[in-house]
Amino acid sequence: MENMIDKLINKIKEMNNPTVMGLDPRYEMIPDCIKDKYEKNLEGVSKAIVEFNKALIDKVYDIIPAVKPQIAFYEMFGIEGIKAFKETCEYARHKGMIVIADIKRGDIGSTAAGYSNAYLGRTKIGENEESIFDVDFITVNPYMGIDSVKPFIEDAKKYNKGIFILVKTSNPSSGELQDLKLENGKEVYMQVAELVEKWGEELVGEYGYSSIAAVVGATYPEQLKQIRKAAPHTYFLIPGYGAQGGKAEDIALGFDEKGLRRNCKCF
Repeated sequence: MENMIDKLINKIKEMNNPTVMGLDPRYEMIPDCIKDKYEKNLEGVSKAIVEFNKALIDKVYDIIPAVKPQIAFYEMFGIEGIKAFKETCEYARHKGMIVIADIKRGDIGSTAAGYSNAYLGRTKIGENEESIFDVDFITVNPYMGIDSVKPFIEDAKKYNKGIFILVKTSNPSSGELQDLKLENGKEVYMQVAELVEKWGEELVGEYGYSSIAAVVGATYPEQLKQIRKAAPHTYFLIPGYGAQGGKAEDIALGFDEKGLRRNCKCF
């Protein structure tokens, strides 16, 4: 079976395009020609979001390899919003796109396992197992330690999925915690980067990169360069391009000589 990170890389190579389209729907920004079809209630909002997302997917599925729906923009509309999230993910996969669910989950033990069951694995009901959201990748917050990551890694192995672990995030205040120096002289983000490289050893594919991957912001190019050197088998999802200030020359620091070693710049 094709390793999940290989599947993503092959999709990128096929389209010669390393970008991912973010699907963070803001109801007020959806065109009136779509919103006016539906009632102004939670169900109507959900239907408008789905129609808008499907229209976007229809325009790009043959030129962009992946989409990244951010769960918060769906959860805020309750159950109807979650339905829109699920339908969006299913439609994107139906069109052949890789789906990266931006959920940033991170908790310990059975709680982390529950999150992983929902997005990567299976939920057991009696003797049966049900796939719930069944996306390709999710984002994971590791700052509670291996307890908060292990269930996701186990399901990635079992079900041929992938995870992007937060290492150095693109937001302005990330350095308040992630740049702190440890007793060993390393910054927190460097310690996490080395852990991600280690955690991913068993899921390295034919291109030499692991399905246990990392989120590293384009807004910190020097740290991006540093992490790239420390984690040679770790693939990068690089947010922060464009509006947040990241530039093309910053993102280039995450590539290798073949144009790989990074996933997709987000917009």
